[in-house]
This record gives sequence, C-alpha cells and structure tokens, in this order.
Amino acid sequence: MSRYRFSRRPEQGGKIRVSFEFFPPKTEEMERRLWETVERLAPLRPDFVSVTYGAGGSTRERTARTVRRILEETALTPAAHLTCVDADRESVDAVIRDFAAMGVRRFVALRGDPAEGVGAAYRPHPRGYANGAELVAALARQGDFDISVSAYPEKHPESPDFATDIEMLKRKVDNGATRAITQFFFDNDVYERYVERARRAGIYIPIVPGILPVHNFTQMQRFAGQCGAHVPAWLAERFQGLEHDAATHQLVAAAVAAEQVLDLIERGVEDFHFYTMNRADLAFAICHLIGIRPAVEQAGRQPAAA
Repeated sequence: MSRYRFSRRPEQGGKIRVSFEFFPPKTEEMERRLWETVERLAPLRPDFVSVTYGAGGSTRERTARTVRRILEETALTPAAHLTCVDADRESVDAVIRDFAAMGVRRFVALRGDPAEGVGAAYRPHPRGYANGAELVAALARQGDFDISVSAYPEKHPESPDFATDIEMLKRKVDNGATRAITQFFFDNDVYERYVERARRAGIYIPIVPGILPVHNFTQMQRFAGQCGAHVPAWLAERFQGLEHDAATHQLVAAAVAAEQVLDLIERGVEDFHFYTMNRADLAFAICHLIGIRPAVEQAGRQPAAA
C-alpha cells in the first residue's frame, strides 16, 4: 500500500481510545512546555499517559518527578516506563517498589537502548535482567500491574528474522504483559501483517499502533533509519519543499497522521498511542479529526431526545 484509504470520521461516543507518551524535561523551559502539553491534552481523557525512562536510570529522578506530578495535579493515569539497560536486578526492583509506593499501577516495560544510543551493541548487565521478557516477569512478581511492552511491525533491528521477534513478544506475554505498543510505522499493511503473525503465534493481547506525528520530517527520517522504520516515498513527497515552511509542514503532518489513523479505524483498530514529543498541537488536531473532543465540549452538549 502506498497511501491510506480515505475514511469517514467515526461517530463521537464510539470505542476509540488514545494514550499519549511524554518524556521527562531537562530544563525549566522544557518543563513549561511539557505541562502546557499535559494541560492541553488532558481534556481528551486519554486511557493513560506514559513517561519515558532513560538507559540505566539516567532520567530516573526526572521520570519519577513527572509521574508524581501527574498523579498529584491531574486526573490522568500515568504509566511509568522502565528499562533494564545498565542496571542490576536490585536497582530495577527498587525502582519498581518506589513507583508502586507512589501509586503507579501501570508500567511500560522495555529492554531499552544502550547508553551509547540507538544502533550501539546491547550488552546485558552481568547481574541484571537480560531483556524485556525478564523485566516483565520482575514486574509481575512485585504486583498486579498493567504492563505494556514494545512490538515491532518491521521487526526489531537486532532480530535476525520475524520468527525470533515474535517469539520474544510471546515470552513477554507469557511472563505477564497485558498490552503491546508498536514502534511507529507509516504503512498500515505492515502493521496488519504483523498483527496476523502475532495472532498465529498465539498472542492475543491488544497490539496498539504507535503513531508518530511528524513534527520535523528530516529528524524523523534520520531516527527512522536508526530504528528500522521504513519511510515510504509517497510520505517523503508530501513533505518535500517544506523544510522552511513550518506552518504548511504542520498542516500536512496533521493530515497525514489523521489519514493513517482513520484508515486503521476502518480496519478495526480502536486503540492508539501517540508519541507526542511533548508537543500537543498535532496530537490534539488528530484526535479532533477522529472524533475525540475535550470533555468540556462534550459536557456542554444536550442529550438526544428519547
């Protein structure tokens, strides 16, 4: 498939659910932007919002601070990311206990990328959890948590083949994972084939598509190359010539992502996870286009006559 099929917008009140991903801010300015984003997206009533976690706990304190503030200052349900890169089992278990004591009941369990960055060789900590499946098992031992894990429609760059990739996902599910969230992708046929592979392997948990609104096409293309996500030629054509036209780039990005989501809805998908990059505008616009509106707006509507 080179382009998405046109779809009609689903009726409000349907089963479409969304979640949003944030990363912990490094500076005061980034903190301000994050909370502006949280406040903008909160009225859309996401199923949950996740907060990323750096390799070896490099953002541990900032992640915990962000999660705590979401718990204390909003009605949102936070999911704390957790990785096992460059950390021993005792340290990871302590982080789980800290989050649980804070009131966190949802986690996104990821092996994580090496501290050197995407593409560097992964080496398990000699006294740590070796992979995402072992990390899921550690979470399941410590509490009755909702555990999301990663999935790769175009397979993980380190996997030799899809069979190996699917087998790892199966191990995560067997150890207690309750949901998989995919790496971003732009070809919906690829996602659909991946889900079919997973179902044939006996994996029946929800496999939620991860949607990346394209805030900056050049940066996205570079990152996609690092993580093995294919960028179709037709998508590159959509953004061609917009390097110095931010306003049009924004409009095209919203249209492209909305088309992708609407096409997935027609294929029966009901849950979507948006990688927001701590920016609200595109995620908010896409949600509007698929019929998800702020709670305030819905409260003002009159019920239909009986």
